[in-house]
Amino acid sequence: MTTRAPRRDSVENRAGILDAARATLAVDPRASIDVIARNAGLSRRTLYGHFDDREALIRELISVGAQRFNAIAESVTDTDPRLALARLAARLWQEAAHVQVAAALALDEAHVEHTAEALAPLRRTVAALTERGQSEGSFRTDLSASTLARLIEEVARTVVARTDAASTGADNIAVRTLLSIAGLSWREADDLLAAHPEIVATQEISA
Repeated sequence: MTTRAPRRDSVENRAGILDAARATLAVDPRASIDVIARNAGLSRRTLYGHFDDREALIRELISVGAQRFNAIAESVTDTDPRLALARLAARLWQEAAHVQVAAALALDEAHVEHTAEALAPLRRTVAALTERGQSEGSFRTDLSASTLARLIEEVARTVVARTDAASTGADNIAVRTLLSIAGLSWREADDLLAAHPEIVATQEISA
């Protein structure tokens, strides 16, 4: 049996709801489904035709965002694990900074399980990168690879949730923080980023 493709107006309505949800939640993370529907220019009934409730809408936002994050993970091909981690952190931060409120919602405890499932490809990339970094002597080895990978994830989560994306040098801070967790000194991070200035928009060389 052939599955009928969604009508164009249905696809556009769904995309409009997601766009409106991102914009609305950026202003008010507690915004109701009614407010989101109104900002999308649709009736509440139409919105419920696409999503069962507010949580379903948020889960969809997380899933869509996760697809972008997973694609970024695939785009990092540096063979040096230190450089790969720095570039991955910078690109993920740049993406998260554009939708920081939605990213923070995704990392909230209420949605952490769904987020972990949606970000499985990215998490596998971080795990493999950590193992490679340890085997090559680039990353700290006082922790197991799985523990270090989990620590990197948790610190990244905190950075996204707590750092002001609009502040000067925020991407630099995010990258340096994860490099530090991986075991690089601030001087080693300075040298790495100085050799690859394209990774972050701003440089803050420590004294």
